[in-house]
Amino acid sequence: QLQLVESGGDLVQPGGSLRLSCAASGVTLDSYAIGWFRQAPGKGREDVSCISSGGGSTKYSDSVKGRVTISRDNAKNTVYLQMNSLKPEDTAVYYCAARPARVSWLRNICFSKQDEYTDWGQGTQVTVSS
Repeated sequence: QLQLVESGGDLVQPGGSLRLSCAASGVTLDSYAIGWFRQAPGKGREDVSCISSGGGSTKYSDSVKGRVTISRDNAKNTVYLQMNSLKPEDTAVYYCAARPARVSWLRNICFSKQDEYTDWGQGTQVTVSS
């Protein structure tokens, strides 16, 4: 049974940085594509970034492009989201999600839609405020 646990959320000043982690247990994460999503207060959940199971394909939403980097360390069964130059509008609960992508033709696909994912973590709070 796949379990995802996010960590690394915190209160940070505008312009600061955070690294979020998405740690998996119960499965080998290198067979899964991973996505990061966020939900701000009073708003719907939106996509932030994704990485293919093979690690060779990544995508970023326009709102974070150039400030955020997604990466994966399969040895640690963890996916990271490095966020720099944080803005107040980045304040949200950040979720990671996973979906199986074992077959060869899926391993280079980055899934950016929420309904493409089968497993979700509980989220980690990021607050950007002075």
